[in-house]
Amino acid sequence: MLLLALLLGGCVEQPLPQRPITREDCLRNVTLEHLPSALQQCDKVVAAFPQDPGPLNERFLLHTLAGNTVAACRDIARATTLAAGVPKTKLDPILRQDLEVRQRSCSQDGP
Repeated sequence: MLLLALLLGGCVEQPLPQRPITREDCLRNVTLEHLPSALQQCDKVVAAFPQDPGPLNERFLLHTLAGNTVAACRDIARATTLAAGVPKTKLDPILRQDLEVRQRSCSQDGP
């Protein structure tokens, strides 16, 4: 009987391990209905990769969709500063172009 109890007790299902946060998680499965939770997820990505301008660039988009221009422009300014410290050959050219366009947009519109 004790053996049966030990065998059954050993079959308790363990929770699956959580998938680690990646740089691509900011815009993964975003819907307007769930924009606040998407922003929370992106906040975690930005915190996990504080020296990477990419997540800040993506959070700019989420803040823009939420109508929070001040936060969006603050993120793009920080992302631009971080990108300036990266050699041109090491930064994705599309990201660099996104940052330039979005920074100009913030400069023209004012935060």
